[in-house]
Amino acid sequence: MINHEKYRIAVLGTGHIGKTLARSLASAGHSVKVANSRGPETIAPDVLATGAEAADAASAMQDAQVVILSIPMAKLVDIASLVRKLSWDVIVADTSNYYPHRDDNIDTFSDGQVESLWVAQLLNRPLVKAWNAIGSDSLANKGTTEGAVGRISIPVAGNIEEHKKVVMRLVSETGVDAFDAGTLEESWRQQPGAPCYCTDLTYAEMKSALALTEQSRLPARRDIAVQAIQERMGDKRSNPTADYIVRLHRALFM
Repeated sequence: MINHEKYRIAVLGTGHIGKTLARSLASAGHSVKVANSRGPETIAPDVLATGAEAADAASAMQDAQVVILSIPMAKLVDIASLVRKLSWDVIVADTSNYYPHRDDNIDTFSDGQVESLWVAQLLNRPLVKAWNAIGSDSLANKGTTEGAVGRISIPVAGNIEEHKKVVMRLVSETGVDAFDAGTLEESWRQQPGAPCYCTDLTYAEMKSALALTEQSRLPARRDIAVQAIQERMGDKRSNPTADYIVRLHRALFM
């Protein structure tokens, strides 16, 4: 039986991913409040076009059943105290990825710590890792209805099965298939540099992509991709398209 329950959702972050999540989840009928670091008056009208409500972070999370964190990893510390105050039955989903050129060096990652476990420890919360392994343009423009041929799939990892099931259902409502990627300890398989990361795979392709991931290779592959994209963007005449980024990641990560 399909669960048609609607949730009170807080989306923290109005970057490309957060904006799309706010729009798509509000369009699906959920009560969505969205916040950024600059205040509700700075949230662009297009973020709210499908019914989401602008709020500050504390107000957005006050009665939320699901909180989605869609901010750079280095900025999570700024909202950590608010997240720690949430009731334990509130589901927290995290979309962040670690990029040293943006987030500065987090030494523990050099020793191989799983990014999501670091975030869970910072926030003192169980997490569901989702929406981190898809490009913002693909999420915004390539979503299709459930059952559509060639529908993109993304991995979802977490340790509380009921929380993961809710997030997987929300993932489907954003236009992509949710693939159960196991526990948070295994979520390194969906970090930047992994075969499933921003390569727009289908559900049928996801299992082998996760299985083939080599943890030791992830940082080097991630950094090579960043260098290639930055070099391409340096020429204003040839900024990379979303399709270019997918092709690049497939060539480097798969």
